[in-house]
Amino acid sequence: MWRLAQPNDFDEIVAMCRELNREDPGPAPVPDSHMKGTLEASRRDPIRGLPVVLEVDGRIQGYALLISFWSNELGGEICNIDELYVKPASRGNGHGRSIVTALMQSRVLWPRPLAAIQLEVSPKNAKASKLYADLGFRPVQNSILRLRT
Repeated sequence: MWRLAQPNDFDEIVAMCRELNREDPGPAPVPDSHMKGTLEASRRDPIRGLPVVLEVDGRIQGYALLISFWSNELGGEICNIDELYVKPASRGNGHGRSIVTALMQSRVLWPRPLAAIQLEVSPKNAKASKLYADLGFRPVQNSILRLRT
């Protein structure tokens, strides 16, 4: 079951973030300080986003970062699943599907109405790409561009 993360979950989330970045590295390593900063910012100002954890049999088996932004184009709030990680032993049990379903059907994980749910998927992750397509996610017209400051 996915639930809102509590401060006592944060160390485990940081450790899982390290695992995610070992499995699917980005252009630069993500330092622990970035994840700790993200968790602290969400604790101070939850309107920015919420960390959630996957709990199975009383043990944390995954996490996701749910980040908020407003879309003028869609006329409402977007929940961006910025990171989603499930420990290898718990994969293949429908947890990726269940977080999307929970966001669509209830206000337990996200307290406000949503215009859309958005996420990124690594081109190498065919299994996740298929899951998201099966759930109804579609590519958007525009590419994401980034300028680091």
